[in-house]
Amino acid sequence: MKSLIIILLFVVINSSGCDEKKEVVRSFCYWKTSAYFDKEEDSICKNLNVKHMYVRFFDVDWNPYTNEPLPVATISRIDLNESNPEITPSVFITNEVVLKANKVQLDSLARRIQKRITEIGLNYNKEKAYKRASTIVYSDYGKQNGQIKKALDLDSIKAIELAKLKPNFEEILIDCDWTEKSKDNYFYLLQQVKKEFKSSQLSATIRLWQYKYCEKAGTPPVDRGLLMCYNLSSPNDYKTKNSIGTSDELEKYITHSDYDLDLDIALPLYSWSVVFRGNEFKGIVSDYEEFVKDSTRFKKVADNKYQLQDDVLIGQTYLRNGDEIRIEKISDEEINKMISIIKNRIPFDNHTKVTFFSFDKKYIHDYGIKNISGYYARFQ
Repeated sequence: MKSLIIILLFVVINSSGCDEKKEVVRSFCYWKTSAYFDKEEDSICKNLNVKHMYVRFFDVDWNPYTNEPLPVATISRIDLNESNPEITPSVFITNEVVLKANKVQLDSLARRIQKRITEIGLNYNKEKAYKRASTIVYSDYGKQNGQIKKALDLDSIKAIELAKLKPNFEEILIDCDWTEKSKDNYFYLLQQVKKEFKSSQLSATIRLWQYKYCEKAGTPPVDRGLLMCYNLSSPNDYKTKNSIGTSDELEKYITHSDYDLDLDIALPLYSWSVVFRGNEFKGIVSDYEEFVKDSTRFKKVADNKYQLQDDVLIGQTYLRNGDEIRIEKISDEEINKMISIIKNRIPFDNHTKVTFFSFDKKYIHDYGIKNISGYYARFQ
């Protein structure tokens, strides 16, 4: 009898443990000037079960001619095909803006941010409504000699579909690498932005140094934080092994688990090559895959370093004979180590978004759908 009770208890305990299984929200960062998905990108979203995307709507930079902060580089179009993940508008603000702006300018900037996000959101909703209305009209009324039978219905159905869409975004993300000197102004700006988006959750990016030294850096007055687990060192340092990141470097920053905000996680999914001339930083080249195959002009001198044997033009970048190129990419093994470090220190649940920077077919194919799906699954 006792043995039977023990067995039953074991079954109950294990069953309850299964119910508590965590499954994070699968997310990506999209940081291009136009978010138009083709069929392949739509398929990638579906295969990876991507439910969310941080989409860069625009940047804010300091205008030296008018001496004020101004929105720049606004995204031109958003059309995510049929995958339809939830979107978080993301705004990058330079540290120069929050260093130089006064409170009157920051008040104005908060209103400009709200206005521009709303305008982009309305255009996005109009495009979704038009596509949905077109589908309904064609499927319900069919075609007659290549023309829609009831052309006027398209506009009326579009209006109905537009009314169904949510007028506001659930979350807004502000991205800024603030410093001790700029934090007061930046935190003030966040408070003003929050007032402009009363029905939305406000999030802010958290760099690793801001996480580790939270008492010095301060905690931004927002609802959630997005912990940026990459770009751990400067690429222009010749001695740096990999400026995108390593698990050893990450472990030095994630030293505690008592941050004052609930955190989402951002991990790197990209690569590039850093060029040096006589140990002097000369720039970054993203399209490097083809040239490393040419052993006559690119001599491998270390595991991730090549030396040019000739003058070459890569894209718009002119490189000289003798230049050294450091290839930076985080291996599958390193990413898994980084995930283990994060899991051991950062609390997460079913609402936690795990996002990869960035959504780009080149990088996604490089790492592979199966591997990326496995990274998400590691958080379960």
